Amino acid sequence: MPARRARASRSIASSSSFTVRVNARAAARVRLGHVCVYRSDLEPEIELPRGEVVRLSDERDRILGYALSSSSSQIALRMISERECSTADLPSLLAERIRTAIRYRERLEILQQTNAYRIVFSEADRLPGLIVDRYNDLVAFQVLTQAMDRAEVRNSVVQTLHDELRPAGIVERVETRIRELENLSAVTGGLIAGEKSNTTVEMNATGSSSAVRFQYDALGGQKTGAFLDQRENYAAAERYARGAAMDVFCYQGGFALHLARVCSQVTGVDASRGALEAAEENFALNRDSLRAPEIEWIEGNAFDLLRDWSDAGRKFGTIVLDPPAFAKTRRALPTALRGYKELNLRALKMLEPSGILVTCSCSHHVSQDDFLSMLAEAARDAHRRIRLLELRGQSQDHPVVAGIPETAYLKCVIAYVE
Repeated sequence: MPARRARASRSIASSSSFTVRVNARAAARVRLGHVCVYRSDLEPEIELPRGEVVRLSDERDRILGYALSSSSSQIALRMISERECSTADLPSLLAERIRTAIRYRERLEILQQTNAYRIVFSEADRLPGLIVDRYNDLVAFQVLTQAMDRAEVRNSVVQTLHDELRPAGIVERVETRIRELENLSAVTGGLIAGEKSNTTVEMNATGSSSAVRFQYDALGGQKTGAFLDQRENYAAAERYARGAAMDVFCYQGGFALHLARVCSQVTGVDASRGALEAAEENFALNRDSLRAPEIEWIEGNAFDLLRDWSDAGRKFGTIVLDPPAFAKTRRALPTALRGYKELNLRALKMLEPSGILVTCSCSHHVSQDDFLSMLAEAARDAHRRIRLLELRGQSQDHPVVAGIPETAYLKCVIAYVE
């Protein structure tokens, strides 16, 4: 065993011939299409090169494919190719896959539905550690792994996006915590190509209504005022909405503005004053096309507000719950489910008979079965009977891949409440 460790360590300098052996459990996952290999899957657990392409083999030394390595992350390897591949091949390989991802969205005719959508969804587009979003004439990208942070890879990504999309600006978005976990150097991000960093995006035009518009500032905020993965769910919620409506965790008004096209009274709740100020600006962009003359924006803690309003007997015809991820790890699952149940219990008590509940979870660790069981318990405790109208996921520009459960993270339930 020590001799094998020594050979592996010396091989780091020439990673194109560096083979990493994994246990049977990991090999089975890879053969089924999963792309992540964890540090605990390595046999033996060895030092890995930083952001290189390495060969992967099973416990019997049969080649499984080629993967991107990380010297620090608990996700030690991410599969990149079944065929022979080297670090030097990465720029051209990734450029081709970005073009493939763009063609896939064109095949789905997403541009006929919106000018804001995800172009590259990491592992789902065989580009692990890379996220690319388009906002009208701007493109924003984010790198999450050591391999994607290589200078030649970054240059290839930016050049390909420029050549294929001709955007007015290309922006790098940075999540400091992720870069720290991946042991990546600190970067400021911001506008790295072009001159434009803000624009207006449109989505979900209907036969009788113009598209809903949102402002997008590439240098501020989390994302656009509309979360791109909820785009299709915004439209679905609008189809069912009735009566006075409330959008809880509204951020910059994604659901609220769609509800305001069919409801005359809409309330948006969020803890962020900055988000609500942006939501009001988005309302002003759409005022002339909305049924609701105003949207009441309330800054506050959603748990406290729902408890107070349900105790006070406030009623709504439609309630949307779109909280942030409550379970970022599997260990947090029990606490997350208690949080989801409390929110849904209060919302169910506030819905009028024949009301509509739209309830969401973006926590990958909360399965659809977990979420539906939680909702059933909340309905029982609220003494309400619910009928499931639709079980939805993320928009098509965030593809779900068989064999990679992490790509199916968003749950959106639309329910009729008796």
